[in-house]
Amino acid sequence: MTITWPKTLPLPTIDGYGVHPGEAILRTEMEVGPARQRRRFTQVPSRISVRWLFRREQFALFEAWYRWHAKEGGEWFEIDLMGGLGLVGHEARFTRQFEARLKNGVLWEVTSDLEIRERPTLDGDALDIFLENDPALLLSTIADLNTLVHQKLPGPMTW
Repeated sequence: MTITWPKTLPLPTIDGYGVHPGEAILRTEMEVGPARQRRRFTQVPSRISVRWLFRREQFALFEAWYRWHAKEGGEWFEIDLMGGLGLVGHEARFTRQFEARLKNGVLWEVTSDLEIRERPTLDGDALDIFLENDPALLLSTIADLNTLVHQKLPGPMTW
């Protein structure tokens, strides 16, 4: 069974949000000459600092989901998170117990850190295209093509 973030709960706020990539490089200082470095891992988990604002009933739902579905935060779950590619799905789990504070007697501010298995990034081919072309122009052209195909062109013809 795949565990997913509850659709009735908000996603993390932008305030307090931060991405902290894990270390993939091992560095060895030398007695003489420059230090040596090598890549230790090809897949490095990253940590994301998150903050939610919940109404009372949302906080009650979050606490129950955290306890029963996320197994006190130890289980991996699917959640949409911000990154360089925008708001995309991630596989995440909690790395520490959440902290909750009541703000203004109305909202619960919940903070924690999530570990994600892999940070979605452009693949090698897409990177090469973006490095050789104007990214703003490419994205504009993609948006125009999407509008043409999905809004302006007629649907399938029936004979």
